[in-house]
Amino acid sequence: MSAAFSLDSFRTAKVLLVDDEPAFRLLAERFLQQQGHQVLLAADLAQAKAILVQQQVDLVLLDLSLPPVFDPQATLNALPELAGQPVIILTGHAERELALQAISLGAWDFLAKPIDPDLLAVVVKRAVSKHLLEQELNSLKRGVSAAQGLLPLVGVSPALRNIRTLIERIAPTDVRVLVTGPSGTGKEVVSKALHQLSLRAAGPFVSVHCGAIPAELLESELFGYVRGAFTGADKDRQGLLNMADGGTLFLDEIGEMPLPMQVKLLRVLQEGTFYPVGGREQKKIDIRLVSATNAQLPELVKQGRFREDLYYRIKGITLETPALDERREDIPLLIQHFLQQIAAKSAQSVQLSAPALQWFLQRPWPGNVRELRNTLESVVAIARHGVVQLADIQLLHLDVQEVSFPDVQLPPGSSLDEQVRQLEIRLLSEALTAHQGNRSQAARQLGLSRQGLLKKIERYGLQQMGLSD
Repeated sequence: MSAAFSLDSFRTAKVLLVDDEPAFRLLAERFLQQQGHQVLLAADLAQAKAILVQQQVDLVLLDLSLPPVFDPQATLNALPELAGQPVIILTGHAERELALQAISLGAWDFLAKPIDPDLLAVVVKRAVSKHLLEQELNSLKRGVSAAQGLLPLVGVSPALRNIRTLIERIAPTDVRVLVTGPSGTGKEVVSKALHQLSLRAAGPFVSVHCGAIPAELLESELFGYVRGAFTGADKDRQGLLNMADGGTLFLDEIGEMPLPMQVKLLRVLQEGTFYPVGGREQKKIDIRLVSATNAQLPELVKQGRFREDLYYRIKGITLETPALDERREDIPLLIQHFLQQIAAKSAQSVQLSAPALQWFLQRPWPGNVRELRNTLESVVAIARHGVVQLADIQLLHLDVQEVSFPDVQLPPGSSLDEQVRQLEIRLLSEALTAHQGNRSQAARQLGLSRQGLLKKIERYGLQQMGLSD
């Protein structure tokens, strides 16, 4: 091949050339290298497969007649094993039937020897471009999955934005994560987002509540067991560790795990292996561990109720989910999000009346996001004519005297967004007026961060109210 032919500079590709003719390999290698490509060489299928096990390539140029059998059909039969990158068949046997068969088995194109360098340049360029487009498409799909994975993390508060940022940065790694925070703050939601944004997203997400499984059953649930391991074990059973292989294992409330199981879990994390209950055959697993707790594990360590070595094994990076009272600016968004979910399940749109909405906005939520959602589901279930009234809340024996209800008149059928907007303007104005425009004091009264209050002031154009710090 002459070096007079050139390939447009579009990307340096890694090309695997598989051909048993030394002279052809030398000429083709030089030609492709002059185009800026990196070339790997193999003389037969066995060498080619060995290279592909160790390296990723962008394109395979594959001669159809290779040793030791020199049978084109044998090479065609091996095409499915070379999936993952475009394959161009090279042959001195330009039969139409072989070309069609090669393409039906996944080959990108078919070139007959002696090969025209111009044609080779064009075909290589097109094949590598196709491979790049497929990679970009897969990346976009992962991006969509990432957005969907973070969707349940509803809110604009600084605390939630910080969690989102950390999730996006650590999800693609295999670092172990410990999610802490009060009960009902969404620790499992955070754990699922970590999984969905990880390179293991196509694998399983297996959730285990360590406090919900009796201590005597936890080992067999996690590790599985073999037939005859104990009374009633009439067949082998796969454990949750096996089910999580290749994906993420989420251990919720790990602080409630019994000490004997902590020892066994430590070994799994150290060695990546375990024995099923009653079994002698060691099992190997590949998992990413995410743990969660609402307990203070360092305190449990001091009390001897949690192993110190296991604590340092699982903590990796700690994510703390904040209590809902620490992110009250997110409550309107959470209400809207949950109402949309409820409406999707019931195929019926439901709104909150202005007094009912204000009750939700002002009420303390000691049970956090979980309590907010459960309460919404309860009042929506008994609401009539698609509107939750204050009477519905009272009907469930919930205290409506604990919050005040200014007289806010809204047009009939106004949207939830408009109701939230009008109520927030009213509450902000009253708080700022009560504190002579002092933003810090108003923020404390409303249960907002100072930054959260400033954003709402700007959003609603309340800067003219004689503000001070």
